[in-house]
Amino acid sequence: MNQQKFLTGEWRKLIMANYAVDPSILNNYLPLKTELDFWNGNCYVSLVGFMFKNVRVKGIKIPFHINFPEVNLRFYVRYKEDLQWKRGVVFISEIVPKPAIAFVANTIYKEHYSSMPMRSSCKKDGGDLLVGYQWKKNKKWNLIEVKANAMATALQPGSEEEFITEHFWGYSAMSAKQTGEYHVIHPRWDIYSVRDYNIDCDFGFLYGEEFKGLADRKPDSVFMAEGSNIEVFKKTII
Repeated sequence: MNQQKFLTGEWRKLIMANYAVDPSILNNYLPLKTELDFWNGNCYVSLVGFMFKNVRVKGIKIPFHINFPEVNLRFYVRYKEDLQWKRGVVFISEIVPKPAIAFVANTIYKEHYSSMPMRSSCKKDGGDLLVGYQWKKNKKWNLIEVKANAMATALQPGSEEEFITEHFWGYSAMSAKQTGEYHVIHPRWDIYSVRDYNIDCDFGFLYGEEFKGLADRKPDSVFMAEGSNIEVFKKTII
């Protein structure tokens, strides 16, 4: 398949807080022809914060839109093509600090981007990394922060971290009858073990009433991936 490259860049220091949820709450978000992807019998949504760096759209750097944080809420699906399963993600919401990024993503990719004031931090403290992302909605700062071991380790085959990070397709509902698909390429990511974390997120206000209960729950797991260079290809209709 001849794919057209749309965007390149880096995803770095990806904090991933993962919550096992009742699959039924995701039915309204499931694009046509895809089905939920499970790990050890559980269906997950993930709150993900990361830095998007060295962004190029069709090879061109756009001034003031090269480096910025992003926070998204996503879940995991699969799609069968020619007897082979493709494992991908569906984004419920993606938050960036740049209105132009949100406009392009919503217009071209039919995603669910919004623009909000954001802050990020990353510093080393002895043998730890302190990484955090914050986003502001209606005067409230939401945040996801971790204290992680500064030494990353290789991704383990068959692990939950592998399941969460190794989904290489994106899917979105272009309409009630059409689903868009795009390919994302990156190498396997090293993983940082999280010693402590802090999540203060108004899930219900930001993402909908069905996710409100996540604000009062501890995530089932939290880890941080180092990330890498990434390539995102042009969306097609399946």
